[in-house]
Amino acid sequence: MNALTLHDPLAVWTEADEGTGDVHVSDGVVTAQAEAGAERIDVSGCVVTPGLVNAHHHLMQSAFRTLPGTRGVAMRDWLPAMAAAYRAARIDGTLAFAAARVGIAEGLLSGVTTVADHHLNWPEEGGGVEIALAVERARAELGGRLAFVRGTAGDPPDRAARSADAIAAAVAPDAGGVSADGMTQVAVGPAGVHSDGRATFDALAEVARDRGLRRRTQANEQVDTTIALERYGRRPLDLLDEWGWLEPGVTIAHLCDVTDREIALLAERGVTATHAPGCDVPMGWGIAPVRDLLDAGIAVGLGTSGGGSNDAGHLLADARLAMQVSGLVGPQLSAREVLSAATAGSARGLGRDDLGRIREGGSADLCVWDVSGAADAGSADPVAGLLWMSPGRRPRHVIVGGRVVVRDHRLVAADEAEIVAALRERVGR
Repeated sequence: MNALTLHDPLAVWTEADEGTGDVHVSDGVVTAQAEAGAERIDVSGCVVTPGLVNAHHHLMQSAFRTLPGTRGVAMRDWLPAMAAAYRAARIDGTLAFAAARVGIAEGLLSGVTTVADHHLNWPEEGGGVEIALAVERARAELGGRLAFVRGTAGDPPDRAARSADAIAAAVAPDAGGVSADGMTQVAVGPAGVHSDGRATFDALAEVARDRGLRRRTQANEQVDTTIALERYGRRPLDLLDEWGWLEPGVTIAHLCDVTDREIALLAERGVTATHAPGCDVPMGWGIAPVRDLLDAGIAVGLGTSGGGSNDAGHLLADARLAMQVSGLVGPQLSAREVLSAATAGSARGLGRDDLGRIREGGSADLCVWDVSGAADAGSADPVAGLLWMSPGRRPRHVIVGGRVVVRDHRLVAADEAEIVAALRERVGR
């Protein structure tokens, strides 16, 4: 692994700490001193942050953006519209690979070094290992990190469990479902109580216990609460608590419609949360009360959700949105609080204390943001300005595990135009 030094940054920001000074990397981790012969990269006029961690994505939806009938509609109407598009495209490994390449490339080009892919839709035949391996192949080609979540939205419980076990064995068989090099992780998670019953939650929890995997699900969006009340006469979080899914090692995405009692319950159970405003706000599905969650002691990460509801995988843009809309449901979040959610907060939900921060011995996942141009001129606080200004901001350089994967705004290991053309050919539009 080549050593490198990020030389002369304007600022270096990480959770609870910021300053100046060179950042040194050797053998994939951050070091206190420069290694002899290290490549020196001039980052004057730039802010260095940890790589962003997208804690909730649906990568396959990168092939299904801005579809007619899917914008600003109730979730009851959105779900069947998306399902029809998947059937027409025919889910298989070629679709998963083409869509994942686009989603991962888009993420890297906007500073996302780790993405959690909650994959919910599967071929009618087979166990889904082909899908997981295709997404992993896309990750390996581009150089990002991946947390692949074997999800389900109505699969038979035994099939979902067998598939999850086979995927973990094939993709990340090491302890805790994390590959030996730390680049790939496997987790499990039903879409929510609106799509899966207790038997499915129990079956995937058993796989998670056997293999030491993290668990993830979605709760308290528009349709989730409504269906839970209609079907069970209970709210989603009460069901998840009864089913053993409110405990450490579980992360719940969305949480738009939560009460003070439920927030206290989540905090008591040690659950982590993921905020996805880029999906929930434009679709009209709600705004998670992030300030209340944080004040209760709940670790909150940030995710984009998928292209079928967000249309973009730009996590920093969603961080900006999270900051701006937070004042609608409580005291406004600061830029640094939201940056913490997009880095260390998301990493906590994955159980990865090696990610999301810049510290000696931590993984060298870094973003270099050029703030020297007109879009940032006049800023008194270049760190806060990462969110307040330039909503389409892209990093100059991105480093994952000490390897430069984006240099001067371009992918290093792949041709962006070819990635786009391949997806267009696969989906026929």
